Amino acid sequence: QVQLAESGGGLVQAGGSLRLSCAASGRTFSGLVMGWFRQAPGKEREFVAAITWGGGSTYYAGSVKGRFTISRDNTKNAGYLQMNSLKSEDTAVYYCAAKYGGWSETTWAYNYWGQGTQVTVSS
Repeated sequence: QVQLAESGGGLVQAGGSLRLSCAASGRTFSGLVMGWFRQAPGKEREFVAAITWGGGSTYYAGSVKGRFTISRDNTKNAGYLQMNSLKSEDTAVYYCAAKYGGWSETTWAYNYWGQGTQVTVSS
């Protein structure tokens, strides 16, 4: 089992920045693809970004590309999501997720999930 815990959410004004962190524990972090998803009230959970084990490949949803940056530090068993130029439509609960194997943008492909952290962007 892999346990994931997000932190870093909060309230920020439009145009501001936040950095989310995801701490992993339990089973080996080696080989894990890490992803970030978000869910706004009344909407389905959606893909935000993913990064492969070595960090050599990153993937983004079109709505965040150019504004968000996903990264990871395998020596710390941690992943990050730097969010810049935040918009009100970015308001959601953000979830860290992980899986072994190839990357995916579908929620069902991820085996491990954090509890989520709220991000609220005021306009």
